[in-house]
Amino acid sequence: MLKIKKFLRRLGPGFITGAADDDPSGIATYSQTGAQFGYAQLWIALFATPFMIAIQEMCGRIGLVTGRGLASVIKARFGKTVLLGAVALLIVANTVNIGADLGAMASSAQLVFGGGFIFWIIGMVVFILCLEIFVTYKTYSRYLKYFALTLLAYVAAAFAVHQDWSQILRSVFVPTIIVSKDYFFNLVAILGTTISPYLFFWQASEENEEEIACGKLKAMDEGVPKVTKNDIKKMRFDTATGMIFSNIITFFIIATTASTLGRAGIMNVSTATEAAAALRPLAGPFTSIIFALGVVGTGLLAVPVLAGSASYAAAETLGWRSGLYRKFKDAHGFYGIITIATLVGILINFMGIPPFRLLYYAAALNGVIAPVLMALVLLIAGDKLIMGRRVNGPLANIFGWTATGAMFAASVALFAIH
Repeated sequence: MLKIKKFLRRLGPGFITGAADDDPSGIATYSQTGAQFGYAQLWIALFATPFMIAIQEMCGRIGLVTGRGLASVIKARFGKTVLLGAVALLIVANTVNIGADLGAMASSAQLVFGGGFIFWIIGMVVFILCLEIFVTYKTYSRYLKYFALTLLAYVAAAFAVHQDWSQILRSVFVPTIIVSKDYFFNLVAILGTTISPYLFFWQASEENEEEIACGKLKAMDEGVPKVTKNDIKKMRFDTATGMIFSNIITFFIIATTASTLGRAGIMNVSTATEAAAALRPLAGPFTSIIFALGVVGTGLLAVPVLAGSASYAAAETLGWRSGLYRKFKDAHGFYGIITIATLVGILINFMGIPPFRLLYYAAALNGVIAPVLMALVLLIAGDKLIMGRRVNGPLANIFGWTATGAMFAASVALFAIH
């Protein structure tokens, strides 16, 4: 028990960022992957891991070394014009994701506990906003860390049903490529929901929050912190753990839905909740319930991250005070964006738009846009004027540019194949 507590204390922004990547929209995308393609796209979980680690490590290192959020650094290096388009896209995509995630959480709570949809969605929003606005960062980050552990429900779900482990191993280590538009659309959607722009902005800013909590920095965008080798080492361990954890969960979600929904011929699921409901007659109530509870738990983690990353980016672009370490009275604009994005997310659930279609196309759009932001991150992380001695090494550049090229190539293939 002491070893587990010690291990958890070493985890911070990187682990939370990785876990938040498996939000209800991501769960829906991975569920659709398993239902439609079976085990065929399991290899992506292994393939994406080193590239996620490379990109998120750069974002963490940029925040750690500069004492500024990613949006602030992009604005200083490339100008406000370059930043505005990216931030506008981020806010729109995040708000849509928030809406669909809240809907999935409320529907999942209904599935398990009963009650009304409106009761659950309003209750969850009030709970999330109270935590994010009124609880100190130091306490709040602990809540997020423990919400992340609810993702282990998907590991339990995978072992609760029969799996063809020999086929799984072949699918992981021997990629199956199907030349079809559906296959590449889903590939870009998975990459877009796995290597997501909102994670870039979130982790850089959370490294600042950690520095302020530890007394290394007085405030965001004020001064440059003194960063040691040990600080970099801790950040890298934290980030690698988070990204590996994220992709392990992705692997088990795809495997579970492939061995149940896919095998039963259910090739389309509209939401993560629908996937949970469809599992009940195929895998029993236990698997269905833990799948649904996983949606609620990861939503409690992901919605604050989505709203927070949009708010960090917007506040830094506009030159407003930002930071979860600040009290509400000292950062009205920052907390106002968090509140508005979350409330608009509620409204999306009553507009009659199928949430899964929105999420699926938003994930694909992220897959198209992410390479541009990744290129900016690589240029900043390799700039000695900004990073000093903490610039990218050769290995980081190889993985970073390979990931950017792979994301770009997948996007081109999506439009080229008819």
